[in-house]
Amino acid sequence: MTPIYLGYTFTIEPRDPATEILIAELGYAGFESFTETSTGVIAYIQKQEAFPEGEVQFDQLLNDIQILNSQEFKITYTAEEIEQVNWNEEWEKNFEPIEVDGKCAVRAPFHKKTDVAFDIVIEPKMSFGTGHHETTHMMIKHLLKLDVAGKKTLDMGCGTGVLAILAEMRGAQPIDAIDIDNWCYLNTIENVERNNCKHITTYEGEASLLSDKNYDIIIANINRNILLSDIPTYASCLPEDGILLLSGFYTEDIPLISEKCNEHGLYFVSNYERNNWVACKFEKRG
Repeated sequence: MTPIYLGYTFTIEPRDPATEILIAELGYAGFESFTETSTGVIAYIQKQEAFPEGEVQFDQLLNDIQILNSQEFKITYTAEEIEQVNWNEEWEKNFEPIEVDGKCAVRAPFHKKTDVAFDIVIEPKMSFGTGHHETTHMMIKHLLKLDVAGKKTLDMGCGTGVLAILAEMRGAQPIDAIDIDNWCYLNTIENVERNNCKHITTYEGEASLLSDKNYDIIIANINRNILLSDIPTYASCLPEDGILLLSGFYTEDIPLISEKCNEHGLYFVSNYERNNWVACKFEKRG
């Protein structure tokens, strides 16, 4: 049976940085795929997942989307049921290759290869993490500067698997890639194979999978509340001098994230910032 989707078409003024923030918040709320337009973004979610009882109340899904209440942006929307969406066609129309620091490119198979040290080819489908969002872009910057050679690494909330793939390209091994979302789990497996990676193992699940696991480096690009809940688990998996890279939250959340990290022996080292999103590096100290 072909699933029925709900499509929300948002008109945003001004578009930047509101579009990226809106996409992130909608992703946390369960929306599965996004198509950026000249005036905003279209967001999709399965009707059965959103309203299992069958009665659709479009406004209900947006109750926790904070940016809709912001005075800085004017955001309006319309919503409708959509019988079928060709997801590959949708993202192919809008997905452009990116390059980070002249060293790492993230592109689709139909894009021309560029002369960079790390060329990552992905087909994101419904998964989050193409490198276009600020958080993924900044995590790539961290990995490009970090010495990961021979380090056991975890990519938590792996999305498309792009960060795990870059980690292997830079010499990390072995690598675990974990995501709670089945689409992300399957998409990561596909992208790992597409990039000929040999040292990445992909799992579907959450932090409970980390019991008795140990890593030298943990990458977690999720959201503030999940990070706050899982930081104690991450800390238990890291040795002294172990590295924790965190993203998926805003600049104003750094004190709260740092406080939780400090409680578990993890201390702030540095961060990147783009459009109020941040990616922070922490180190485990005795």
